[in-house]
Amino acid sequence: MAPARTAGGVALAAAQPAEVERWLAGLGVGVVERVERDGIVAWDVVLDGRRRFDLRTTVIRDPALGLICWGQLAPPIGDGLRRAYRTLLRWNDEFPFAKFSLTEDGRPIIAAEIPERLLSEDELGLGLARLAGIADRLLPETAGWLWIGGRPPAGYAGRVGRNPGLLARFAGRLTELLGP
Repeated sequence: MAPARTAGGVALAAAQPAEVERWLAGLGVGVVERVERDGIVAWDVVLDGRRRFDLRTTVIRDPALGLICWGQLAPPIGDGLRRAYRTLLRWNDEFPFAKFSLTEDGRPIIAAEIPERLLSEDELGLGLARLAGIADRLLPETAGWLWIGGRPPAGYAGRVGRNPGLLARFAGRLTELLGP
């Protein structure tokens, strides 16, 4: 059984999937797909930063751990894996509240974990905004992974993000990523 969460010394009940869905809606983050298996629920969402759009992100609710949010930075990396590994390791050092790795099929991902004891709408929003902000910051370095020749498709830079409220809500707490 998951340890009890507390807020100001008051015990909080474990966040149920419906509560996490309310948090996502309150954060202005739409759910693309929901999957449940063996007591673990996952939601696929799409985040937009200010410069990087369409960051496919999965939010996983595991009652034994809390929430894990991981975004797909790019499609599978075909060649240059050694250089990609070094880049991911460097980013793990540069961004202490996120973890970078590769999936089994070679997709670079970024993850933020929210332990059970801290689980709240605010912490979920902060984690998702952090992922979007880091993806924005790394857009120049990941462009070659995202697009042939590293050039975005026409009109990409002029797009308006689908969740500006999420970024605005946490910009003051993530000024190093989202600016003032």
